Amino acid sequence: MIPNETERDFIHTSIFTELGRGIFTQEAKNRYLQIMKNLSRQGAEGIIFACTEIPLLIQQNDCKTPIFDTTFIHATAVVDFALVTKNSKI
Repeated sequence: MIPNETERDFIHTSIFTELGRGIFTQEAKNRYLQIMKNLSRQGAEGIIFACTEIPLLIQQNDCKTPIFDTTFIHATAVVDFALVTKNSKI
């Protein structure tokens, strides 16, 4: 399940014209939250943030639907892998 075309256009534009430049507005946050609500109403049980900037704008306490920050997920996996690899060589 993905946002509709208009929502995807907003997300793309906001990432490149605002979020990627360190501009985080309440208007953008409200629009993202509305998009997330729309997805939840359509049956989404979680929202994946597949962009490094979105978690700087939206946190879990901003919404009821579980969110998944892929940057955090990947970073945690890298640390876990590094620790397991290091410990297995000792």
